[in-house]
Amino acid sequence: MIAGRVGTALAGFAAALVIAGTAWAQAPQNLRGEVKSVEGGKVMLAERSGQTVTLNIKDETPIGVLVPAKKEDLKEGQFLAITAMPMPDGKLKAQVIQFFPPGVRPAPGHRPYDLAPGSTMTNADVEGVMGAGGGTEIKVKYPDGEKTVVLAPDTAFIAVAPPDKAQLKPGAHAFVVGQKQADGSYNVVRISVGKDGMKPPI
Repeated sequence: MIAGRVGTALAGFAAALVIAGTAWAQAPQNLRGEVKSVEGGKVMLAERSGQTVTLNIKDETPIGVLVPAKKEDLKEGQFLAITAMPMPDGKLKAQVIQFFPPGVRPAPGHRPYDLAPGSTMTNADVEGVMGAGGGTEIKVKYPDGEKTVVLAPDTAFIAVAPPDKAQLKPGAHAFVVGQKQADGSYNVVRISVGKDGMKPPI
């Protein structure tokens, strides 16, 4: 029974990730910050910009949970989300490597990202893991291209855990994809929180 419920929850979260990828062309906004209050379908988020914004969240919206991972978890055949900075030689220097459960695959591809000026997001399959110059490089491939990603000493590793509504609470740190409304609030497309106070690095 527990395994069945977890599988269903992850399937729901996977659907939310697909929706978020589809909505990308409609210019949703990424929000990052600390949850200040949760009252029914209204969440107050102290965003990194310094503003406090209202999030509108549905009862059925999965609350994604992010947990720490490690470099040793890397292997061929995995699907990753890689936040990175382009390097002069065309490679990517990884800022964050995000692991997903089997069957969870956000929209693949390579695109600009807003973690930092000039950063990128690459959702792709790992084709190879190699040592290079005492470090590690990984080859990743997506439908219309491939990249070489360099892992740095400060690269963060995180993983997606089963959704858990209990993690959405005051003091939690959240990453949100939301559509801005006329009243200034945001309808949540996707939300992930760091487990037990972890600050999502994405």
